[in-house]
Amino acid sequence: MTIRQEKQSDDARAEVDCSSQPVHEAFASDKTPLIVDLDGTLVRTDLLYESFFDTLSRDPKRLFDAGLVRDFSREGLKAKLATTSRIDYAQLPYNEKVLAVVEEARKEGRKTYLATASHQSHGEGIAEALGLFDGVFASDDSVNLKGARKAELLVAQFGEGGFDYIGNHDSDHEIWKHARRAYSVDLAVSSSKRLTRAHADHVVVEERRFDFKALIKGLRPHQYAKNGLVFVPLLTAHQFNLFAITHALMAFAAFSLCASGAYLLNDLLDIQSDRGHPTKKNRPIASGRLPITVAIALAPILTVLSFLIAFFVSPAFLLALAVYYVATNLYSFTLKKRMFIDVVVLSLLYTLRVFAGAAAIDVVISEWLFAFSLLIFTALALVKRYVELSTRLDKGLDDPSSRNYKIADLPIIAALAASAGMNSVMVLALYVSSNDVARAYSHPHILWGLCPLFLYWIARIVMLAHRRYVDEDPIAFALKDDRSWAVGLIAIALVLVAH
Repeated sequence: MTIRQEKQSDDARAEVDCSSQPVHEAFASDKTPLIVDLDGTLVRTDLLYESFFDTLSRDPKRLFDAGLVRDFSREGLKAKLATTSRIDYAQLPYNEKVLAVVEEARKEGRKTYLATASHQSHGEGIAEALGLFDGVFASDDSVNLKGARKAELLVAQFGEGGFDYIGNHDSDHEIWKHARRAYSVDLAVSSSKRLTRAHADHVVVEERRFDFKALIKGLRPHQYAKNGLVFVPLLTAHQFNLFAITHALMAFAAFSLCASGAYLLNDLLDIQSDRGHPTKKNRPIASGRLPITVAIALAPILTVLSFLIAFFVSPAFLLALAVYYVATNLYSFTLKKRMFIDVVVLSLLYTLRVFAGAAAIDVVISEWLFAFSLLIFTALALVKRYVELSTRLDKGLDDPSSRNYKIADLPIIAALAASAGMNSVMVLALYVSSNDVARAYSHPHILWGLCPLFLYWIARIVMLAHRRYVDEDPIAFALKDDRSWAVGLIAIALVLVAH
């Protein structure tokens, strides 16, 4: 355990051992220092988990280091992850109310210190980024500075009742009982009552309030519209019976739950890159609105529920969902960083939903539908990349670090998106003119109306993306776009009338 202490004679900082002269001897009695906890208090996140997921996303092999596995301990894990992770301390989701308390204390001439169970490299990095602390107490490679150990150190440095303390966890009661004044942040009701008994005058910096809107946003229910693709085989095969409709609805629910679990995992892996993005920095986990521990707990629960539903649909659908889940995670861990492979995988994930819908109602997908789906979803995936890069261009940002694309690639990506979209219309035209349609539909000539509809829609999406009118996800844009709704409804009507 170390403390970085500011010398009173100048602004230089020197690292001193905890056995050195107690800090409280240097303070006047009316200038009680303020000690601030880090995880969950100063920052709305937990740096141990952030370090873990950052390492997992960039270099997962480091998590299986032989030395770490052999000598596993919480202290060793913190030290290892602190050296392997790359956290931008300036971009962390700081609690503005806690920062205000710290700044007010400094205006009063009081010393402020950061005391954290996180590794000392994190503590020192944050202190340097903020410039608000006179020193840092933190865990090192051998000691986990939490609870009673933190209390013992603070009493040794500042004396009994010689400091004020801001914390957020049950373990902080060990520190509060030695503090002159207690400040709490996001403390559970039962723990807050306990603190009131010990410190009747304790200050509630921020009450505990769970942000359900952040949770819903983290699950991304607006993305469930993509899972509506499982209903396509129901429409094209004309299976409008209770069995098919029920199984299609169950398939939709399974894909939606599985997708939400995958989104949470993806956001955990992308915390650092999201914070450097102009819009993704507002995602619930990256912004600290959704506790990282909630996301860690909820992701596997949603995934298990999705597979339970799939089990009752059919073995073929269960297999399709398993392939989707594996492919989605491969995309999150590594494939999204590979140029154009990410686009192909995204288009296949969309297409897989169509195949899964067919498996749910026990029908066979034609080669025509597969080719059309692959091409049109490739076009949409390329539009998504185009919008991401054009946003960075407009904001004067550098090339993305989490994608193998450059802003200079914009013209090529636009050309590829347009060509994939036009080729999907060509496949649709060949399908409409095929013998398969003549056998399956009473009025097959009506389906020719689909070609100009999709030609218009795809050309318009590409043009609007170029004009910066499309959101990052073209599917999300289409759901809010009146003309896209009109095209979709007219297309469904044409298929039903042609039948």
